[in-house]
Amino acid sequence: MNSPSGDLPVDTDNIIDDPGDKCPDALDDVRTGVEIEAVVKDAEELVQKVMGKWDSSHDPFHVYRVRSLALSLADEEGLPPESRQIVELAALLHDIDDHKYASTREKRTEPTAEEFLTQHQIDPTLKEAIMNIIHSMGFKEELNSSSKRKFSLEFAVVQDADRLDAIGAIGIGRAFTFGGARNSPMYDPDVQPRVNLTKKEYTSTRTTTINHFHEKLLKLKDMMKSQAGKRRAEGRHKFMLQFLDQFAGEWSGNL
Repeated sequence: MNSPSGDLPVDTDNIIDDPGDKCPDALDDVRTGVEIEAVVKDAEELVQKVMGKWDSSHDPFHVYRVRSLALSLADEEGLPPESRQIVELAALLHDIDDHKYASTREKRTEPTAEEFLTQHQIDPTLKEAIMNIIHSMGFKEELNSSSKRKFSLEFAVVQDADRLDAIGAIGIGRAFTFGGARNSPMYDPDVQPRVNLTKKEYTSTRTTTINHFHEKLLKLKDMMKSQAGKRRAEGRHKFMLQFLDQFAGEWSGNL
């Protein structure tokens, strides 16, 4: 259960200041406070209807924590108030079409994230900024990726917030909740963590919950993109390492 060593290099040149690398004019149609509050309220209701049926590793509380974290990171990074509309809606809608819960879509009548934004007549450029974040923020999207693409600070704080909720004390709880919901073993000494995972392997094969720490969770600290996210990740990462040491000692009977 040794943890990976060494920090990954961070290329801050990849960060751009615009609220969407494909739609720099997205903020030209920023809505008034009253209008955006109504859209946010409807988004919260959609999250409750869709994710309220899922296990508690990906329930509405996860989304609300990510929203709070993302907005807090946005404040630390000095993002303007207009950018908070992109950040908040992307954070709220980021998981409602999660591939891991695809089996529930056949019975689903609620709109997808994109359909929701269209129904609420969100300006196309603003919608594109939000959907770009949602489509690009998953861990699987960066597996075996050698390309360095530009990303906005709006994207950075939403992705970092989602990853912060995957590590630390809450991340540990979520990992075992998700594994238990799928009847995955906590740990099997004969099953080693997978290395050099491809996107297909990550999404189609099963693993133990402890291996999930080594295959993904322990890597997230060095994948944070905002400076605020990097600072927050340090303590949560250390907590996971302490937990894994304790788990190993108890499993072996040494503690």
